[in-house]
Amino acid sequence: MGGAVVDDGPPGVPAPDGGWGWAVLFGGFVITGFSYAFPKAVSVFFKELMKEFQIGYSDTAWISSILLAMLYGTGPLCSVCVNRFGCRPVMLVGGLFASLGMVAASFCTSIIQVYLTTGVITGLGLALNFQPSLIMLNRYFNKRRPIANGLAAAGSPVFLCALSPLGQLLQDHYGWRGGFLILGGLLLNCCVCAALMRPLEPPRTPGAEPGPRRPARRLLDLSVFRDRGFVIYALAASIMVLGLFVPPVFVVSYAKDLGTPDTKAAFLLTVLGFIDIFARPTAGLITGLRRVRPYSVYLFSFAMFFNGIADLAGSTASDYGGLVVFCVFFGISYGMVGALQFEVLMAIVGTQKFSSAIGLVLLLEAVAVLIGPPSGGKLLDATHVYKYVFILAGTEVFCSALVLLLGNYFCLGRPPKETAHELAREEQGPAPVDGPDGPVDAREVEVFLKGEPEKNGEAVHNPETSV
Repeated sequence: MGGAVVDDGPPGVPAPDGGWGWAVLFGGFVITGFSYAFPKAVSVFFKELMKEFQIGYSDTAWISSILLAMLYGTGPLCSVCVNRFGCRPVMLVGGLFASLGMVAASFCTSIIQVYLTTGVITGLGLALNFQPSLIMLNRYFNKRRPIANGLAAAGSPVFLCALSPLGQLLQDHYGWRGGFLILGGLLLNCCVCAALMRPLEPPRTPGAEPGPRRPARRLLDLSVFRDRGFVIYALAASIMVLGLFVPPVFVVSYAKDLGTPDTKAAFLLTVLGFIDIFARPTAGLITGLRRVRPYSVYLFSFAMFFNGIADLAGSTASDYGGLVVFCVFFGISYGMVGALQFEVLMAIVGTQKFSSAIGLVLLLEAVAVLIGPPSGGKLLDATHVYKYVFILAGTEVFCSALVLLLGNYFCLGRPPKETAHELAREEQGPAPVDGPDGPVDAREVEVFLKGEPEKNGEAVHNPETSV
């Protein structure tokens, strides 16, 4: 595909790991919160929409499904736009789209129009904000990238705890049309976050001649599929998403089926979200430690195992107390997965190819998102036993962890002699200089994960890439 110059920062410019990066991190926190929490928060309007348009719950549930499908499925389109125009312009347009969709939805006269406005237009706008925010976070943080990813990911549970009550309050006072209109105005804050995404620039030296123009790059780099580390990661992530989102969808109904009152049953999601808020930054902080960061892929695998085991243990719950314990452990593992998934992908493909890699991964996950919860619902309709739904979800997440570990061992875990020699030379070289906070530099991570140093400013990919 055609090439274009992007705003990913000139070659050789190190990530500042602070400074304006904290403003970028704040923008990423807000964008992540809107992107993941908004599809769930609009569900508070479903009953009013059912009365307005004389439809069933399954018809209104398509609004959230379309939102999530647009968020995940438009990944390659976002990659092309970012590589062509840069992150900031794409996010500004995305913020306008997200707001326009909700404002237009407040004037809709049919559910199909709501699908097109709230689902498609707002979903596309959120997608055009979410992916570039992750790319900018990767460009501004290097040593502190794990904790930065964890803090940004914490926006999801924080905004979920805030947007759901806000949506209910707006509906009670202004109806669903007024609520949609106000939420549309609220989404204009995405444009403010986009303005924070300032491109990195090289330091200017007086009298220095401008360097050579960077070569044009592909709008969507499909060469990432030649990287076995990326292929294994994408396969494992797709299997994981099949079961990852199923328990939060069914845990409230599971509690009601056990005879729990509606208010206490809904409180389970509050417990899960509260634990998630602290689990994500904590996981990022631990991953950033010097002795832990080179093994981030194994920590990610452990998080997936932990999540799968939590699902399987939750299937044995026989009362409300058992489900509370399940939500605590599920919240911890869910937060770990949320904090580590993009950190590991960044380590696998490097900065240069991350914009294309994340778009392709999100596209693959979009298919799994549309299959996972409905398949759990079909199983529930056939058996009327919630235990089997949790067993299915736990098995899927557990299998994804096995794919990542076994793929790492059999496909990438036995370096050739030249790679071993390269590792030995790197170990004999001067020790990396630590920052004041002590985390290891990303170069050591690349030596461990990739087995080769960088060449010409771009990470070299080989059979030992990342995983």
